[in-house]
Amino acid sequence: MRVVPTKSTWRALLYFSLTTGTITRMSLSIGIVGLPNVGKSTLFNALTEKSVAAENFPFCTIDPSVGVVAVPDPRLDRLSEMSKSAKTIPAAVEFVDIAGLVQGASAGEGLGNQFLSNIRETDAIAEVVRIFDDTNITHVSGAVDPMQDIEVINLELVLADLQTATKRLASLEREVKRGDKEALLEKDVLARATQVLESGKLLAPHTPDEDATILRQLGLITMKPILYVLNKKAGGYNFDEQNDERWHRLMNFFEQTSASYVCVDANVEGELRELAKDDRDMFRQEYGVLDNGINDLIRTGYDMLGLITFFTTGDTETRAWTIQRGSTAPQAGAAIHTDFEEKFIRAEVISCDELLKAGSYTNARDTGILRIEGKEYIVRDGDVIVFRV
Repeated sequence: MRVVPTKSTWRALLYFSLTTGTITRMSLSIGIVGLPNVGKSTLFNALTEKSVAAENFPFCTIDPSVGVVAVPDPRLDRLSEMSKSAKTIPAAVEFVDIAGLVQGASAGEGLGNQFLSNIRETDAIAEVVRIFDDTNITHVSGAVDPMQDIEVINLELVLADLQTATKRLASLEREVKRGDKEALLEKDVLARATQVLESGKLLAPHTPDEDATILRQLGLITMKPILYVLNKKAGGYNFDEQNDERWHRLMNFFEQTSASYVCVDANVEGELRELAKDDRDMFRQEYGVLDNGINDLIRTGYDMLGLITFFTTGDTETRAWTIQRGSTAPQAGAAIHTDFEEKFIRAEVISCDELLKAGSYTNARDTGILRIEGKEYIVRDGDVIVFRV
């Protein structure tokens, strides 16, 4: 049977999902963390267009807010236009707005235990730091220093992981004494991790691949990838624009640690979200914020999670599907439906750019640029796929 995204196929898939619940959905989330009053909730509002409290005082956010955010991808709209699709469905990533951490959070300060627990439940961290001075917006430390903010937050994450690792080591003693091989292996991994944490370092950059799987299963926070989000303010004293020494220290840190970062004006992006799309470019010019920091943040976060996108397209809908980088064709099919993996025969594949250049599936087939791939094929970002089961 040849499976294509026709009306009958998608109706069948929808019915099957409602009756059996077997359609697969990838749920990956990025936790927005930082000190109080650095712009976390404002950033979340800009990301999701969902109203959450963003007042000018610490601990305004108590329970995490969650928003599912569309991943910007111009290829999707071009494919939908080519296919004259009735619906266009983007890939998505989940962002979680987590209340502000303070020094001592690992010991329970400032509701720290609850906040750290919320971070553990996410797959990656967007760490927000201010890179502007404004006397009207209070800072928990009294003065804005992004490197100091990063050091405070990361140390609290390290200390929280050190507690977790230490407790786990103690609980393994009985199995270790019995000579349990898995317990002995985990003890060795935790011993190495504890040494890293005791030196005040994050685990992820200092953990060999063979240890990473075990440490991730323990929910250790510093094993998560971190994206630093540098929050600016239009018309304000922004450290990057003023050649401030605080900016240079920050850049040195990113260079030395190979850390990823994006710059965002959370306040402007939030205001722009309330405007009609046609008006946004004009107001960007007026604000002097020409780069779309929100799109950069979403795309970078998506990539940081190791995700890529493949497409299905037809007159009913054009959809972007999310899979892990390195997935085989059957694994990619499972993103649509479990049957597409279990009963996979082969896939008809073409890159998005090639299909758009051809102008239609018919032209692509006529010119012989569609490829038939088997179970071992590794899906590439931007592939357009028809599964045969």
